[in-house]
Amino acid sequence: MMEHFSFASYWERGDAISHAVAWLLLAMSLASWFCILAKGFTAWRVRRSARVVAAFWDAPTLPDGVAAVAAGDPEGIYTALAQQAAAHADGASAAGGRASLGAAVGRAEQATRLLRDAIHRSTTRLESGLTLLASIASTAPFVGLLGTVWGIYHALAAVSSSGTVQIDKVAGPVGEALIMTGVGLMVAIPAVLAYNGFNRINRLTLSELDAFAHDLHAYLTRED
Repeated sequence: MMEHFSFASYWERGDAISHAVAWLLLAMSLASWFCILAKGFTAWRVRRSARVVAAFWDAPTLPDGVAAVAAGDPEGIYTALAQQAAAHADGASAAGGRASLGAAVGRAEQATRLLRDAIHRSTTRLESGLTLLASIASTAPFVGLLGTVWGIYHALAAVSSSGTVQIDKVAGPVGEALIMTGVGLMVAIPAVLAYNGFNRINRLTLSELDAFAHDLHAYLTRED
């Protein structure tokens, strides 16, 4: 009887819904691992770029500082703040120098708005892909459970139609159906761990960005 406890046997016994559940879990697993690998590489490059903040303040001039940040920040997370600070120091407004509501406020308020917008863009880049990981982590176990419930339903239906209850006729299909719950958990667990890890890295990076923006604001408004 043990030879029947296999995914191949489950696939042979399954119908269109059982196959659809299996294909859906496979697609979710592939999407999850692609996102994990891509986000992992990006997070590694972002953390390596954290030292550009010190390089910025060690530069002799503001343009040199911006160049130092751009050279050491391939993901552009810190560069956006430095470039906005340089543009504000040169007298450029958010409207490109034209008369506008943004240009009507004081330079300190302009600096606050520009730096806040830069942080918002960097935050959006850092958090891209996390919604997909969270969705897979929360739904994959239920998708696997759906496959299990559907497989058990078919097993019980087969027993009911045969008119006799034999343990080998029930244990095989039910055991195969439970495989789908395990597959759902195998898809969800890496997504949960990766989601929590990336959130931890993002919180650290955003804290550094906030401190960098605060220091830039103090630098830009030092004469106000």
